[in-house]
Amino acid sequence: MLLTMLDAILLVVALAVALGNGANDNFKGFATIWGSETLTYRKALWLATAATIAGSVASIWLAHGLVETFSGKGLVPPASAGSAHFLLSVAIGAAITIALATRFGLPVSTTHALIGGLVGAGLGQADGVVHWAPLIHSFVAPLLISPAVAALLGGIAGRLTKKHPDPQADCACVVMPHPATVAANGIAALAPPAPHLVVANPAECDGLDAAVRVSVSRSLDRAHIASAASICFARGVNDTPKLAALLLAAHALGASVSVAAIGALMGIGGLLFARRVAETMSRRVTSIGHRDGLGANFVTAMLVLFASKLGMPVSTTHVAVGAIAGIGAAGGTLDRAALRNIVLSWVATLPLAAAISYLMVPVIASRF
Repeated sequence: MLLTMLDAILLVVALAVALGNGANDNFKGFATIWGSETLTYRKALWLATAATIAGSVASIWLAHGLVETFSGKGLVPPASAGSAHFLLSVAIGAAITIALATRFGLPVSTTHALIGGLVGAGLGQADGVVHWAPLIHSFVAPLLISPAVAALLGGIAGRLTKKHPDPQADCACVVMPHPATVAANGIAALAPPAPHLVVANPAECDGLDAAVRVSVSRSLDRAHIASAASICFARGVNDTPKLAALLLAAHALGASVSVAAIGALMGIGGLLFARRVAETMSRRVTSIGHRDGLGANFVTAMLVLFASKLGMPVSTTHVAVGAIAGIGAAGGTLDRAALRNIVLSWVATLPLAAAISYLMVPVIASRF
C-alpha cells in the first residue's frame, strides 16, 4: 500500500513514542532489583527488555480493548477519533513530553501523556468537543486511584516483610529425625519419622541431618527477579495496545506487525536511554531491601495485570512508584523530596502534552 505523507509522518512519530516509552518505562519493573543490588544494572536491563517484549506480544490476546480506548473513540466526536490528523497531534504531544521527562530522569506516565494528547487534540479540532464524562470515568479515575491503592498495598506488604523473625536465619532445612522404637500394649513398634522444617542461620543448619536444604535469600532473590519480570510483562501488555492505536491509524501496518514494531522500539528505547529514570526509581525514592522489593513488585504486577484485563488504562509508573513509596513509608525510609518531584512531574505531564497537541492541530491541518 502506498502511504500518504501524513500516514508516513504518523508512522515515524508513533514509533518515536514507542522509543520514548521504552526509555522511560522499561526499567521500572526492575527498579527494586537494581536498588536492592540483586542484579547489576546491565543484567537487570536485559531481563527487563526481554519481559517487556514478551508482554507486547501477549497483548494481542490479553488487552485488545485498549486499542479502541486510545483511538479517541468516545472521548471526541467520531469524525475525529481514529483519524490520522487527530492522532498525529496526539502522538507529537506525547512524544515531546516523554522525551523531556526522560532527559531529566523523571519517571512519567506514557498513559498520562497520551491522555493529555487526546484532550489537547480534541480541543483543537474545529468543533472543540471533548466528552468529559468518559474522560473522567475511563481515564482519570483509574490514574488517580491506582497509585493510592498501590501505596496502601505496598505499605501493608512493607509491614509484613518487617515481621520476619531473624534476618540472619538464611537457611531452611527439612530435617528427618531418626526412627524411634516405642511400646504399644507391650509390643515393640517402630515409629515412623516425622519430617519438620527448621529455619535457622547457616551455622545451625550445618549441624542438622537435613534431607533438603535451601538458602532463603537466594530463593527470595529468584522470586524477586520473577516478580520484576512479571511487572515488565504486565507493562508490555498494558502499554503496547495504546501505542498500536497510533500505528493502526497510519494504515501502514497490520495489527500483528504493529505490535511487533512497538515491542521492538520499546526494547531499543530501554536499552539505549533508560539509565536516568532507572537511577531515580532505584536509588532516590527510598532504600530497598530484598523482601521490600519483592513485596512492591508483587503489588505492581497484580494491579497492572488486573487493570489490563478490565481494559483500564492505569499507569505502570504510577502503580510502581506508589508501591515503592508505600514500602518506604512503612519502613520510615521514604525520601519525600524525591517523591514530591516525581508527583509534580505527573501533574505537569497531562497539561504539557495537551498544550503541545492543541498547538499542533492547526499546524498539521494547514499542511495536510
